[in-house]
Amino acid sequence: MDFLPIFINIKGRSCLVVGGGEVAHRKASVLVEAGATVRAVAPEFTSTFADFPGIECITERFQTCHLEGVMLVIAATNDSAVNQDVSQQARARNIPVNVVDNPDLCTFIMPSILDRSPLMVAFSSGGASPVLARMLRGKLETMIPQGYGRLTAFCARLRNTAKARVAHPAKRRIFWENVLEGAIAEKILAGDETGAETMLHSLLENENTEQTGEVYLVGAGPGDPDLLTFRALRLMQKADVVVYDNLVSKPIVEMTRRDATRIFVGKERGNHTIPQEEINELLVRLAKEGKRVLRLKGGDPFIFGRGGEEIETLAEHGILFQVVPGITAASGVSTYAGIPLTHRDHAQSCIFVTGHLKDGSMNLDWDALARPKQTIVVYMGLHGLETLCAKLIEHGLPDSTPVAIVQQGTTQNQRVITGTLATLPGIAQIEKPQAPTLIIVGGVVTLREKLAWFAPNKSGASAGEHNA
Repeated sequence: MDFLPIFINIKGRSCLVVGGGEVAHRKASVLVEAGATVRAVAPEFTSTFADFPGIECITERFQTCHLEGVMLVIAATNDSAVNQDVSQQARARNIPVNVVDNPDLCTFIMPSILDRSPLMVAFSSGGASPVLARMLRGKLETMIPQGYGRLTAFCARLRNTAKARVAHPAKRRIFWENVLEGAIAEKILAGDETGAETMLHSLLENENTEQTGEVYLVGAGPGDPDLLTFRALRLMQKADVVVYDNLVSKPIVEMTRRDATRIFVGKERGNHTIPQEEINELLVRLAKEGKRVLRLKGGDPFIFGRGGEEIETLAEHGILFQVVPGITAASGVSTYAGIPLTHRDHAQSCIFVTGHLKDGSMNLDWDALARPKQTIVVYMGLHGLETLCAKLIEHGLPDSTPVAIVQQGTTQNQRVITGTLATLPGIAQIEKPQAPTLIIVGGVVTLREKLAWFAPNKSGASAGEHNA
């Protein structure tokens, strides 16, 4: 983070705005709305200042004495020398200073604000693109209606009542989440606060003191956070504990609740941090402790994700669970690589296989794989690439069959290496692709040159791309 996002109480405190134009007036108005006592200093002022009560206008050029007793200062002039002077003088006195449109002179920045008082949402691009911040605010304007201000005030008014009745903090958080996601919140948004309060008191009277846990088995997709489902995002914010593996990208892990406990159970070939059986038992134990557990898995939990094994164990112990599908690597990675899995001219079927079985072997149905007009997608096959290519040739596929390896698909580290069944093992030894990878075999690979659209590092092709 370039700036620490905080909210400051300036009610009744003296704040200074240097400037007398439209921008200075907008900044002064925000400070007044936040309860500050505002002084504005400028050689002259626009008429808008006279029309807005609560701002003391001082018709002078900025001087150091104007900083006396000031809690924070905003410079909004068109004179760069004045702005520089305000910044230097404020910094010397440890007074927070903002210079409009000049982040280098700022010790704090003014965000774009969505006001649903007492609920406040602030956006900032760190000065990089104020227009983008305002655009994002506009999007949230449609998602967070004015009624959310009433909802926030309702929660504030009844917070102590709920705290007295539900003493355990974790249980109280769950209580409020149920309130805010259910009929009580809907009544408030519809304007029926009396009915909502009656329902809340009834809920408190009947609140079950026994904590019940639950497991959310959520597919995180192939890596790009934009590919998460709405349901996945909602559950990621509800969970008390996050259990995640090696295939879940860091940006997605960072989208889970900040105060949730995070447990890494990553599995790489030959290096299992925690054996699968222990992961299963961990989920059971955490749920029995009353925790809401997010089991976050790369791709889709039911496609080579061992999700079936995990929920079998949960079902045996009577643990409640939900399963949220994710975009599997075959679909997401092939799409970002510009390789359609089916195409009328190249493939009328598609088959997914895993590159190694439970015992570490690659004992696949080679006759079923080596069929014409079929796309083969191999998960976790990099280690056995040479065997894979040799077996497919041995069982009838031409050695000229196109093949692609996609490294860390859908992310900014995506890299595509193409070749044929005959050449790709040698190319891979030179290029050394890094896991996780996906291998795609079939005529559809030839379409990549025409259809590639995602280039994370530079225009035209992904960095490190190799074609042969």
